[in-house]
Amino acid sequence: MTEIRRQTLAIIPALDEAETLPAVLSALRQWNLGGIRVVDNGSTDETPALARNGGAEVIIHPTRGYGAACWRGMQDIPPGIRWILFCDADGSDDLTALDSFFAAAAGHDLILGDRTTLPDSRATLTWPQRFGNSLAGFLIFLRWGHRFRDLGPLRLIRHSILETFHMQDRGFGWTVEMQAKAAMLGCSCIEIPIHYHRRKGGKSKIAGTLTGTVKAGTIILLTLAKLWVSHPPDSLRKPKK
Repeated sequence: MTEIRRQTLAIIPALDEAETLPAVLSALRQWNLGGIRVVDNGSTDETPALARNGGAEVIIHPTRGYGAACWRGMQDIPPGIRWILFCDADGSDDLTALDSFFAAAAGHDLILGDRTTLPDSRATLTWPQRFGNSLAGFLIFLRWGHRFRDLGPLRLIRHSILETFHMQDRGFGWTVEMQAKAAMLGCSCIEIPIHYHRRKGGKSKIAGTLTGTVKAGTIILLTLAKLWVSHPPDSLRKPKK
């Protein structure tokens, strides 16, 4: 587990998260990861400065979009990095769960935080989020044979696997694209129930408004529709570990 932590780069998309990011970075530093990279997505507050003060590498990427920030964070990965950890900057992810993530990494390609199993976490999700997660999971299962319960942001993935995905989405469809392509490849995936909290401060860019929720849900379904047509079962090849 110690070796896996040293081989892990955390990528954190951030947009105006000055209230919450310092605590997230403090929690991540306790794991002695190989690196922490904050991708600032056009903040107008002190997010970049606080990220640097918190010991993170900061990349400025003003082109808006969750997927755009994640994609930029994947570029120029340092030598020795074998795992990529994605987490949010708003403090909603329970990073104490990473102990279970790193323990599972030896036998899996993609480890996901499941926000739907524990009652307190499930209650934090809005009804449209719960419905959208279930629908997306069902559609992935119907097409590619793997059933996911959640599309949560906290996830650990092998870098070599992620590179083969050639991720295209630059918005809210990023997470579902990753999971659909993992199912296509027959990757070993596991979902670990985690405690999930309401954001610790700042303003939600997705679930905090009806418009944002509807937009995110529409993009997720459109992303799946495109993948459904362009990537039939067994259309990708899984790389050797």
